[in-house]
Amino acid sequence: MSDLVSNLGLGLSVALTVKNVTLCFLGCLIGTLVGVLPGVGPVATIAILLPITLSLDPIGALIMLAGIYYGAQYGGSTTAILVNIPGEATAVVTAIDGHQMARNGQAGLALGLAAIGSFVAGTFATILIAALGEPMTRIGLLFGPAEYFSLMIMGLVFAVVLARGSLLKAIAMIAVGVLLSCVGTDLETGRERLTFGLDLLYDGFEFVVIAMGLFGFAEILKNLANPEARDVVRTKIGRLLPTLGQLRANVAPILRGTALGSALGILPGNGAILGPFASYAVEKRLSKDPSQFGRGAPAGVAGPESANNAGAQTSFIPLLTLGLPPNAVMALMIGAMLIQGVVPGPQVIDRNPDLFWGLIASMWIGNAMLLIINLPLIGLWVRLLAVPYRLLFPAIVLFCCIGIFSISNKPEQVMLTAAFGLFGYLLHKLEFEAAPLALGFVLGQLLEEKMRQALIISNGDPTVFVATPLSGTLLAVGLAALVLALLPSLRQSREEVFRED
Repeated sequence: MSDLVSNLGLGLSVALTVKNVTLCFLGCLIGTLVGVLPGVGPVATIAILLPITLSLDPIGALIMLAGIYYGAQYGGSTTAILVNIPGEATAVVTAIDGHQMARNGQAGLALGLAAIGSFVAGTFATILIAALGEPMTRIGLLFGPAEYFSLMIMGLVFAVVLARGSLLKAIAMIAVGVLLSCVGTDLETGRERLTFGLDLLYDGFEFVVIAMGLFGFAEILKNLANPEARDVVRTKIGRLLPTLGQLRANVAPILRGTALGSALGILPGNGAILGPFASYAVEKRLSKDPSQFGRGAPAGVAGPESANNAGAQTSFIPLLTLGLPPNAVMALMIGAMLIQGVVPGPQVIDRNPDLFWGLIASMWIGNAMLLIINLPLIGLWVRLLAVPYRLLFPAIVLFCCIGIFSISNKPEQVMLTAAFGLFGYLLHKLEFEAAPLALGFVLGQLLEEKMRQALIISNGDPTVFVATPLSGTLLAVGLAALVLALLPSLRQSREEVFRED
């Protein structure tokens, strides 16, 4: 316990410098703005801002990027409640009862419960990260090359299992991502791979180019192709802070949502997105009057929003302790760490204690800032919701192009980013997800490196990956998850065959 207190003291001393507090505030403000404005998600924003972080120190860069992420989770609830358009995927559940509450004249109550639930969940999740940080790091130190390979395979399998839509499409995207990570010069042999003789590909694809193309440019194209009708609530917002009775009635949903979101957020493969859905289902099941859900039930906002923010923050646990990104945003965070020369994994807490504990402490500061930023500025966010997207996208495109060009001073990189943007839009039209591709690309190089190291140590014996109990268990868990995900599809296919016969 004394170690935890001293570590948090170190984190606060790092996070409370003027520079880092300013970066945390900017991240939370940008994140909230991103969440409020439909069509610009945290993945796209972090991808767009990656070039700017090159001029910052690693701690400041990660504090700002983390603020964008959990700020966007919070801001998404504002749009969901006032406009019925979830600014973030995890705010879909909030829109169900939140917008109905707004239409019933309870917009202020819905926004207030979302803010309080998010703060409570964020505070609990920060304490949980701090408490689990060192134990999980000690577990991570037990990992050799074979165990790391198995862990990353399991993470990629969970990314496939928890992806929306077709499993085969998700597997294909993982494979494409890993394949793209192989482009360039092989560091072991010095030979070129998959470059097709193009000098542009000699050093491989820049992570920023792929991220900004797939999530930045492609997002712009998607929003231009699908203009949205915004049903902005015209009634008065009303009282933001709930009464004591209203707060007491929603304490249990907030705590249950916090617990569910915290647990699911740790799962690799974007488990955080399941939190709000699980919380909504639990609250509806426990409610004395389930018929109120869908008509403006406060518990349908308080629980899912708590789960949303808790999951967003506990998803940092596998990232910081094992170097395993559980979702697309965390994949971008790993990219930012690698760009800054920080190798994610169990060594981070020993080699970069300032970064580890400073980032954790900044999360609590950021959650407090979100209350200050959001509740008094509700009127401003409502006005911003009226801004047409056609006025936003030219500035976003210009900002992206300047950022990409500033990295390498090569116009070819800008063209390559545009090509990935078109590719990302094509994936969207064909109902492929880009997130598994990003995870595959980020983990691809590490996957190959650990596989080679394990095979060199074992003199080329492939059984090294099941030789230790830990490595074998990780592969078995991944295989079991994949089989369980495939079984319903196989059963459905068999039923269709029998019907045809």
